Amino acid sequence: GCVLVVSVIEQLAQQHNSTVKAAVERLCDYIPGKYQKIHHMSYCIDKEMNADVVCHSLRLCKQDPGQPLCHLYSPPKREKHSSGLFYPLPHARLKHQVRSKSFMGLSSVCAFPLLANLCEKIKYVLRNKLPFEDFDGDKFSTFPTLRGYHWRGRDCDDKNTTVYPGRRPDNWDAKSDSNCNGIWGVDPKDGIPYEEKFCKGAGSKGVVLLGDSAGAHFHIPPEWMTVTQMSAKSFANLPTAFSDELDWPQFSEITGFLNSTIGGWTDSLYLRLRKRNRCNHRDLQNISQNGIRGRIIQEIKGGLARNQVLDNPAIVVYATIGNDVCNGERDTLAHMTTPKEMLSNVVQALRYLDSHLPSGSHVILTGLVDGRFLWDNLHDRYHPLGQLNKDVTYSQLYSFLDCLQVSPCSGWLTPNETLRNLTSERALQLSNVLKEIGRSEKFTNFDIFYMDFPLRQTAEEWRKMGGEPWQLIEPVDGFHPSQIAAALGTGITWQKALHEWPQVLGKENPFNDQIEAIFKDQGGH
Repeated sequence: GCVLVVSVIEQLAQQHNSTVKAAVERLCDYIPGKYQKIHHMSYCIDKEMNADVVCHSLRLCKQDPGQPLCHLYSPPKREKHSSGLFYPLPHARLKHQVRSKSFMGLSSVCAFPLLANLCEKIKYVLRNKLPFEDFDGDKFSTFPTLRGYHWRGRDCDDKNTTVYPGRRPDNWDAKSDSNCNGIWGVDPKDGIPYEEKFCKGAGSKGVVLLGDSAGAHFHIPPEWMTVTQMSAKSFANLPTAFSDELDWPQFSEITGFLNSTIGGWTDSLYLRLRKRNRCNHRDLQNISQNGIRGRIIQEIKGGLARNQVLDNPAIVVYATIGNDVCNGERDTLAHMTTPKEMLSNVVQALRYLDSHLPSGSHVILTGLVDGRFLWDNLHDRYHPLGQLNKDVTYSQLYSFLDCLQVSPCSGWLTPNETLRNLTSERALQLSNVLKEIGRSEKFTNFDIFYMDFPLRQTAEEWRKMGGEPWQLIEPVDGFHPSQIAAALGTGITWQKALHEWPQVLGKENPFNDQIEAIFKDQGGH
């Protein structure tokens, strides 16, 4: 974090031909007020030192005994020792050495008092996978972030636990909207409730994602660290991003429902199901977590909101596409999920789902991605931090994160081709476990299907549109699918379902136009 902030400040000074102090003030002007505290460290910066040197001098970065010295940039010549490493960095000269003491022991932004309250809220939702603002306890909220309606359909009465998206209508919603799809009341022409007239027999169903950071749609805006694009507008979404854990589920491949503001466009399984049957409005749940692996049963138990008797069936997409082989450990292969563990974890989760999902539901198991695509298409390109001076490639970023043991995937984000191949081999083994489960396991309340992660088809589709493969990867972390990849993946998944599992999607509702005409003012998410 320190290296990132200092890099941006030094590049701002360079871009605007200003002093470091002026660059700090410029950046602070960009940042929303309560987040500015973190930038006070920057008055310590010596403009001639690179970010690695500054952060080691502040002791925000350190070298543990017996461990390599982690650095993003090439060591500056005047700080390089005959050993090939930096000259002992704690002794590097700072302009305001006394200030560095105030940063000792600050291991995260949560140590700053003004951010502590937000951090406590985020810790709550990380522990519980539930909305922070949920007054009736039905797991749905009227608040967007902190696991609110960006993650699951918006509640339309947060003081009534029997009113929430996805339930079967109470008395056909003649008097009120019990399932929050905006359809309620009685047609004065014939006395028939609108919900009964338009939705009875329509096969209404929701969509639930059980996923990892890709499913949650992890994204760090590149304009946060690309000084040539930086302005106050760049950071307007900072509070939203932090309180959504740097995830953007409202634009995601499975549960996205808002027009993308982070590039590309939004297309999702939920939006297509809603277009096919307007009665499905707001029936979505994204139960994904950054870093989640195959043992997802606790997240399902805590986060799933589905009543077997009162609610509509659901399409559940099980998609942990990388984390079972991805970790930041030195011995990464030893920390990957084994096929035996994968079988146990997934079957346990499916049995739990069978005891909680309404009859007529469906489960789609998604295979793991082949992450060799990442290194092959990014390693020699410049990262956003390196674009101004052509001094940071993705290969350097991957090595820096790996050295810190915080790499999102040591097995794929590495120059070691053998290790990349072994990681993909394990990913294929785990995908085959899922495929076999989809072929052989039977459950009472849902049928089950398997599909490969459509990376190859997505890349081919993007190529036909004139795009480049690297544009399918998040530019800042160099690891997650981008907004473009998410939108294209939706179309591929939808076409597969139409041709191979039409029963999953249900039939088209012939009353969609009438519903929109009558309830157009109640269609907001």
